[in-house]
Amino acid sequence: MAIPEKLTGWSLLVLVCLSLELPLEAGAGNIRYSVPEETDKGSFVGSIAKDLGLETRELVERGIRIVSRGRSQLFSLNPRSGSLVTAGRIDREELCAQSTPCVVSFNILMEDEMKLLPIEVEIIDINDNTPQFQLEELELKMSEITTPGTRIPLPLGQDLDVGINSLQSYQLSANPHFSLDVQQRPEGPQQPEMVLQRPLDREKDAVHYLVLTASDGGSPVHSGTLQIHVQVVDVNDNPPAFTQEEYHVSVPENVPLGTRLLKVNATDPDEGANGRVTYSFHNVDHSVVRKFQLDAYTGELSNKGPLDFEEYKVYPMEVQAQDGAGLMARAKVLVTVLDVNDNAPEVGITSVTNTVPENFPPGTIIALISVHDQDADNNGHTTCSIPGNLPFKLEKLVDNYYRLVTERTLDREQSSRHNITITATDQGTPPLSTQAHISLLVTDINDNPPVFEQDSYSVYIPENNPRGASVFSVKAQDADHNENALVTYALVEDTIQGVPLSSYFSINSDTGVVYALQSFDYEQFQDLQLRVMAHDSGNPQLSSNVSLSLFMIDQNDNAPEILYPVLPTDGSTGVELAPRSAEPGYLVTKVVAVDKDSGQNSWLSYRLLKASEPGLFSVGLHTGEVRTARALLERDALKQSLVVAVQDHGQPPLSTTVTFTIAVADSIPDLLADLGSIGTPADPQDSDLTLYLVVAVAVVSCIFLAFVIVLLVLKLRHWYSSRLLQTEANGLTGLPPSNFVGVDGVHAFLQTYSHEISLTADSRKSHLIFPQPNYADTLISQESCEKQEFLSAPQSLLEDKEEIFSQVNL
Repeated sequence: MAIPEKLTGWSLLVLVCLSLELPLEAGAGNIRYSVPEETDKGSFVGSIAKDLGLETRELVERGIRIVSRGRSQLFSLNPRSGSLVTAGRIDREELCAQSTPCVVSFNILMEDEMKLLPIEVEIIDINDNTPQFQLEELELKMSEITTPGTRIPLPLGQDLDVGINSLQSYQLSANPHFSLDVQQRPEGPQQPEMVLQRPLDREKDAVHYLVLTASDGGSPVHSGTLQIHVQVVDVNDNPPAFTQEEYHVSVPENVPLGTRLLKVNATDPDEGANGRVTYSFHNVDHSVVRKFQLDAYTGELSNKGPLDFEEYKVYPMEVQAQDGAGLMARAKVLVTVLDVNDNAPEVGITSVTNTVPENFPPGTIIALISVHDQDADNNGHTTCSIPGNLPFKLEKLVDNYYRLVTERTLDREQSSRHNITITATDQGTPPLSTQAHISLLVTDINDNPPVFEQDSYSVYIPENNPRGASVFSVKAQDADHNENALVTYALVEDTIQGVPLSSYFSINSDTGVVYALQSFDYEQFQDLQLRVMAHDSGNPQLSSNVSLSLFMIDQNDNAPEILYPVLPTDGSTGVELAPRSAEPGYLVTKVVAVDKDSGQNSWLSYRLLKASEPGLFSVGLHTGEVRTARALLERDALKQSLVVAVQDHGQPPLSTTVTFTIAVADSIPDLLADLGSIGTPADPQDSDLTLYLVVAVAVVSCIFLAFVIVLLVLKLRHWYSSRLLQTEANGLTGLPPSNFVGVDGVHAFLQTYSHEISLTADSRKSHLIFPQPNYADTLISQESCEKQEFLSAPQSLLEDKEEIFSQVNL
């Protein structure tokens, strides 16, 4: 087989080798075999059944087969023996060229589990190629004045084998003028150079005949030869010189044929034939000769064959400039091929499912998809996508393999059929794309519960609603069909203040209308919480529930309630006290009222409805405080009657009135002296009330007297004060300490006054002090609070008490 043909086959099969690498699911290892090249068709490579741990018959049962994107099938499965065998003769040089190791990768597909098992087969090189030179004969011209030590690069030999079978050494035939020196270049193979050992003499030897031999390291050793003719010419002391040591050019792979790519230029200052420079390729590969053309006289480099980035990315070459006398110069030329996005991605669907029920769980595999692009870099980088509105997603594996899986549970009610378009797009400019289509049918199940129109409902109803009235209507929809969409309603069992919910509400199971079975009072129920359940008639039955909040709207159905003053239960009016010395604005009492309603219905206002002495008292509109409007005069009656009305702001407004009496007096003695003038009970009930008041005064007086006696007992420890204390105790027995005084069947509330008792241990005098009150509404006058009078009760008070008790006895 000729070298150009083998290189052409290699360039075509490199893509096959790369495309056979298929993904293995994460967590598994590769199976690797090796086979020598040039083996016959059907040669044994490895036992697939044994390495997979399967019986031979299981290969067919489980649908095990080779998956490859290559243009030719290099290997096949023998179903009878379970072995991997060659599908034809394999030439390693055609397949991998100089690449080592030469590994062919492909996948074994297990259809029952949808798994891909990677297989790697290494092609072992054999020494089946002989080292060769591009030229059979090389003619060199050297000036006779060339100095010893001059180095002349020689053509490289080429051996398509690799490793020890490749070219290993060079030998030059014996010659007194020349020797061979082999340089190891870091970026490539060995470079043979011929070194001039002795000066040349044209008159003695005009031509020197040499043989360069290239040998490999195989067994047996193969070798090739190159005939070298060195012609000695007359003196030419100026060799050609290139303007650049290296020439670089980058061209797109779709450049038209015959395009001028670059021009090399070398100059020679000699005249005549010694100054004429011609150009030629030196040490170039056969692929360069096929693709490029160099003008020998102008140095223009053009392409004569199509360039393919997928075949070669860089074409290195060396250009030689030689003058007429045989002096030479060389320059390196690098032609870089730029990739053009000329290959659209290839989409293959290995396995697909066409029908699934809608309750399939997320992650269900629908199809296995492979994507491949022959371009490189961004032009070969592909992305695979599906429309974003579909319930599917692509999971990328390795080597541009994808799995199409369900992203969420499918819903037949939304779409009973999905037409999935798979688009593979590369990143070239402009981008190229390819589409593949999958049609998927979704079968129905009862998977949709009834759905209410709202997440929750809020209803406002006025209190005192009629029984049996419709409160609200709920509605639920079911996306299923027939029996699965038939919805019925029910109330979720619950209790309201310990009473079953069914005693308060009911619901129509077909229409969802909620009815109130009782009339509600806002003061008892401000809000109620219900849950309504809707269920379909499918199998299994599905249901949902919704919260229904009922808020009562207050009605003005409660009149204000008086908390103070509290009226006696016997029907009499309350009595408040006011001193005659009260200034205008003096606070006599305060009407306190509440309303069980809420909001505006509970806002209260106060007004004086009726007074026995108009203009004497006023009532605060919002506070209910009763104050004097002017100073009290001597002519003002001791008994003042007031009627105060309390009204809310409801529609219509409701009101309540309270009647009470204000007694006017400067001190307790004056009050007791004037009690008879307030009125005498006209009936037995008034007499009983007077009796109760007298008894109350007596009880309070007794309590106060007991308190004083306790203090006196403590002072008896001191012998020097016993007589004084005994005298003082006898003088305090008639002082009434009560805060409540009964007058003509009327309760009178007296404000509290304080007592201070001072007993000294180092003096024979002790003082019981009644300090002057620090507020303006006291009923005790300053004259009655002097210290010298504290130990004896006022005579008028004792006389009034005797008169009251005498009336009680009557």
